[in-house]
Amino acid sequence: MPEPLVCVVLDAWRDPASVHDLFAARGGETFWLDAGPAAADGWSWVGEGSIERDPARVRAVPCAAAPTHLEGGRFRGGWVGWLGYEDAAARAGAPAAVPEPAIAQTVWLRVERFVAFDHAAEVAWAFAPAHEIEDFAVAATGTATALRAEPAQPLGEALARHDPREYATLIERCRDAIREGDAYQLCLTTRFDVRAPVDAVGAYRRLRATTPAHHGGIVRARGLALASASPERFLEVDGTVVRTRPIKGTRPRGRDAAEDAVLAGELLESEKERAENVMIVDLMRNDLSRVSVPGSVGVDALLQVESYPAVHQLVSTVSGTLVPGTTVGDLLDATFPAGSMTGAPKLSAMTILHGLERGPRGVFAGCFGWVGDDGALDLAMVIRSVVVHPSGAYVGAGGGITWRSDAAAEVAEVGVKARGPLAALGATLPDGW
Repeated sequence: MPEPLVCVVLDAWRDPASVHDLFAARGGETFWLDAGPAAADGWSWVGEGSIERDPARVRAVPCAAAPTHLEGGRFRGGWVGWLGYEDAAARAGAPAAVPEPAIAQTVWLRVERFVAFDHAAEVAWAFAPAHEIEDFAVAATGTATALRAEPAQPLGEALARHDPREYATLIERCRDAIREGDAYQLCLTTRFDVRAPVDAVGAYRRLRATTPAHHGGIVRARGLALASASPERFLEVDGTVVRTRPIKGTRPRGRDAAEDAVLAGELLESEKERAENVMIVDLMRNDLSRVSVPGSVGVDALLQVESYPAVHQLVSTVSGTLVPGTTVGDLLDATFPAGSMTGAPKLSAMTILHGLERGPRGVFAGCFGWVGDDGALDLAMVIRSVVVHPSGAYVGAGGGITWRSDAAAEVAEVGVKARGPLAALGATLPDGW
């Protein structure tokens, strides 16, 4: 068994970015789960670990049976990593594309030491094995100023899996499937590739500077990296309660305050976007009911507009009380892949999308975050993200298609979502997007 971690409070607040630069400079397998630059609440975690050789250990952890509101925060040791789309789709019984051999679908780091940052209180704690906690706390206290987000080297246009005309054709095929009654909604995605060496840490600095989000982060492992500015919390387990916060509905930010308000109002009033969001809320209610006490699943918030630097989003919150004995694996089997990235009904949607998208999603449309030894967890969706691999990097993007979808608007939405992550790489969208 790994040595238990103990914690000590640091003598002063530290910028999580500067602590991350310390870990990044040391190389190896590192992570930064990021509440965002200048965050006034929430938590960030920065640390390092080693590859978990048996991911089944994570799945076997019983979900938390009691709330964990302790000094140093909810995450007190366990695993940080990601889960990709194809493995989860296959586990759910859907046809799935062949994953790319060089890009691991499942990566968990067994956390060995880290620093936890409480942004509301501006207090930080160091976590490490008892025999090294004092030295580790000193090292974390002595970090230098975080490096700036230097401009990216221009890489030109990314390579698109589909051009806009092809994507519009696929939208019409989605509408055909909806007309035939095979689905109510389909989350159609595409992908943009960059074939050049990529500095993952530099890309994440730029990504968080331009599109900050409350569930951002970077995880580096096995020569790969996931850099994300995700605005969507997929699953949170706190005590006996499980929550999910699906996003469906997007509008760009306006050029001035008046236009911005109009766009936010248009999002909230859109019949198509509201229907799309409610469909996924119903799907997530069904998913959570598979592992929740009967009668405990409810909608805590419906159709709320949340605004980020690049987009307005329509967000809802669904929760339930977990059946005693539910494991992390049980919860993932009931809910993953997330309905916001599949459509409804889920199995039919995944089957249809497999035939349309013609390639793996990979880590995109998966999830990432932490799972605690005590069974608490916090996982975000892999959207607004960059996946860095030995041959370059890719950015996935897509949108929910309903019967009332307008192809031109859906193509434009993909461009809005992909533009920020590609810019962090120094790449641009191909013409038409």
